[in-house]
Amino acid sequence: MYYVYFLTNKNKTVLYTGFTGNLVERTAQHKAGQVKGFTKTYNVNLLIYYEEFENVSDAKAREKAVKKWNRAWKEELINASNPDWNEVLIL
Repeated sequence: MYYVYFLTNKNKTVLYTGFTGNLVERTAQHKAGQVKGFTKTYNVNLLIYYEEFENVSDAKAREKAVKKWNRAWKEELINASNPDWNEVLIL
């Protein structure tokens, strides 16, 4: 499986869109501060939304598309399934 996901910080002021083939491992890396760059700088480590894909090409295309969205569109997507932006469990 492949995943497109959103992370935020504790104040829910920052959004990060990512792609991975191992969501459990990748979110653990974000939480541990092992991912250098934006997420480490802004302490973005709370998983609030993700989508699953069986095909890597579909997941990459979705990530590329979503990264072009404005924040309001991303918020609508998150709010549809997680209106309080609580950290989600990975199933």
